[in-house]
Amino acid sequence: MSFENFAKKISRSLSDVKDAPFVKEVCKACSNMYRLGWDERNGGNISYLLEEKEVEKYLDTEGCLREIPMGFKANILAGKYFLVTGTGKYFKNVEEDPANNLGIIKIAADGETAKLLWGWEDGGRFTSELPAHLMSHMSRLSADPENRVIMHSHPTNILAMTFVHDLDEREFTRSLWRMITECMVVFPDGVGVLPWMLCGNNEIGEATAEKMKEFRLVVWANHGIYGAGKTMDEAFGLIETVEKAAELYLKTAHLPRVNTITDEQLKIIADGFHLKAKEGWLDL
Repeated sequence: MSFENFAKKISRSLSDVKDAPFVKEVCKACSNMYRLGWDERNGGNISYLLEEKEVEKYLDTEGCLREIPMGFKANILAGKYFLVTGTGKYFKNVEEDPANNLGIIKIAADGETAKLLWGWEDGGRFTSELPAHLMSHMSRLSADPENRVIMHSHPTNILAMTFVHDLDEREFTRSLWRMITECMVVFPDGVGVLPWMLCGNNEIGEATAEKMKEFRLVVWANHGIYGAGKTMDEAFGLIETVEKAAELYLKTAHLPRVNTITDEQLKIIADGFHLKAKEGWLDL
């Protein structure tokens, strides 16, 4: 292939990838999360595990624009592809300029290096929370091989709830379950909760990944939440439902409780939808 034809191929690929369904999904999610006030400034991040057959329609999977050290080992994910939001990037800008705000990486064979296939055209790199994301991906894949999305955001009411509610995850979850009938339907497996920890390092990533072995939702006290799902909609919907429940909790916590959803009723919901509530988390 001549250099001219090779250049045309690369140019065409770089243009086409912006129209890829998975890129559009992330762009739409980022816009919605910013619109809802979940991701102020450069807060929040998303990682999306892609299949090779999806990526190779748009990019040379053996190519590499540059290599970026990850600062930790992810050998289990070697050879895997991820669409990731960039560090310091604002969610409000992603849809308008995905090539600068997003990147598609392939985890190198050494498990310690990310090969950039597309994106971060301004010289950027992946979110500082990449260790937490990839560790969570490893946990979720071991629990459910179909889980492909990890989403981190700072929903206002969830954050506020961590200031006024006991951080025991059983009690935290039970308070959320009682707010909306749908909560038991959406997250019968409950919500994991971590105390305040410094973000952007391997320690919080390891703690989150440990929780992700049994929860699809992990709250970071005074910071935000991690959600995992098979699709972008599922991960978004999990966080959306918890945020709505947290808002209702805050609006009613200081008022006399006249009515509530009882544990017996929570079991009726679980049975009615053929779900299994977190073992031992209902007082029956």
